[in-house]
Amino acid sequence: MQTFLQRFALVVSGVLSGFDRVVFKGRLPQLYGPEGMNCYAAANHVRYKDFKAHAKDITRQVFAASLVDAAKAAGRFQYLGSSQTSKEQAARVILQRCPTSTGLVAVLQCVEPCWTFDTKSREGRLRIEGELGKCSALYHYYLHPRFGWMYIRLQTWFPFEVQIGLNGREWLAQRLDHEGMRYRRSDNKFLWLEDWAQAQRWLDEQLRTPWVEEFEALLGQIHPLHPTHLGRLPLRYNWTVHQSEWATDVAFANRAELERWYGRWLQYAFLHFDSAQVLRFLGRSGRLAAGTTVDVHSDVQAVEESFRLKHWVNGNSVKLYDHGNVLRVETTINRPREFRSYRAAVGDPEGPKSWRVLQRGVADTHRRAEVSQASNGHYLENLAAVAATTTVAEVAQRWTERVAEPGVGGQQGRKLRALNPLAAEDAALLRAVADPKWVVNGLRNRDLAAALYGERPTDPGQRQRQSAKVGRLIRLLRAHGILKKVPTTHRYQVCAKSREGLLAILAARSADAAKLLTLAA
Repeated sequence: MQTFLQRFALVVSGVLSGFDRVVFKGRLPQLYGPEGMNCYAAANHVRYKDFKAHAKDITRQVFAASLVDAAKAAGRFQYLGSSQTSKEQAARVILQRCPTSTGLVAVLQCVEPCWTFDTKSREGRLRIEGELGKCSALYHYYLHPRFGWMYIRLQTWFPFEVQIGLNGREWLAQRLDHEGMRYRRSDNKFLWLEDWAQAQRWLDEQLRTPWVEEFEALLGQIHPLHPTHLGRLPLRYNWTVHQSEWATDVAFANRAELERWYGRWLQYAFLHFDSAQVLRFLGRSGRLAAGTTVDVHSDVQAVEESFRLKHWVNGNSVKLYDHGNVLRVETTINRPREFRSYRAAVGDPEGPKSWRVLQRGVADTHRRAEVSQASNGHYLENLAAVAATTTVAEVAQRWTERVAEPGVGGQQGRKLRALNPLAAEDAALLRAVADPKWVVNGLRNRDLAAALYGERPTDPGQRQRQSAKVGRLIRLLRAHGILKKVPTTHRYQVCAKSREGLLAILAARSADAAKLLTLAA
């Protein structure tokens, strides 16, 4: 990301990186096991044939204790006839009707799909089993003194799952207001801040939040019956991160400066960030083992006055869009198992550490932030290549002349041919080595062969001839200063001084003639 910020230092006013929308879930994991609810029934002496009546009675108690009556008395309660209705929009309508600066905004009730429990007859015997069903859920919307606008969803039937939705930018706004720092904001983006560095430090403090303590305090407000409603089986909630969005916002001096570049970035990212590169952004090596299937795709969608580009890998995503004078790159993690965390094994916190799958637990929130920031940073770093200052004429003159290989003892080696970027063969070669997926680990002879010719030949002789041909092409590119060898490896990387030239040449080759004439005029 530093290269991007250095190149646009004169027109960038500030940068913020941190959580945007984060959804947490609280579950009673012991109840989800095959025998979980049967153990609950045994512990509380609930007969299977009486379970449904027992569950209804507990639901009634939970419902009555969950601020519903208080919300109704204050005109802040609403029943939603469809689970598809926007809860946030309904809550904001209630806030407009009954303004408040802090505290409870609204309680919304609706019937939603959920994982729940009921009695089933198996071979003439009753048992309590989990199943997909529907039940009433209560959404409590708050203007929290610390977190700002947020909601807490409580499932009112066993197993009483809790969901908490926060927004890191809302949280920051509360802190800015408390500290008296001036800012301009649109939606959840800060267009201008009096002190960007201090705001970033406050945003970083969110990673040191004692999540369990905070959530238990919130639970005491909306679900005060817990854990007494579980009788002789009082269980604690296990808190996990269900979904997180980590956003890096680059604020430009004005909208016009951002618009000068955004269209080019959007086009470049859509055309050049292929599956391997997107895999790298989202924690993969870019190479897949044989037989591995990964869902990788990208799409462009119109949003507000602009466009949003989104790349998906197995349910996780990274997206690019603009809003006002802010360029945003945002990584969303829905499936943390795609990433790795250096930690001890679950259940053995003092044991040896190693790279293990990233967990959903709130204990891995800091690592979740690290991998998300790395994704955003790599994305911006690759976009930086679009800000090329090298003219096409300068590049063409340098590469369209014969060049001598470095010789031994300072002597010139043999002369190698010039490049012709307008010719299909040389253009394909330049396009292959300019691919951003080689930025991190570099490319090998076999990688370039695959990019140029597809699958490797099965015949050993053909493979050898193909490898020799690619080797000659690599020598040619090294002689022209386009590729350099990575020391102690058989890998090559594009020279930093040549990357801009490659993009300029390829952009000019693909450009529309009418657009070029317009620019020339």
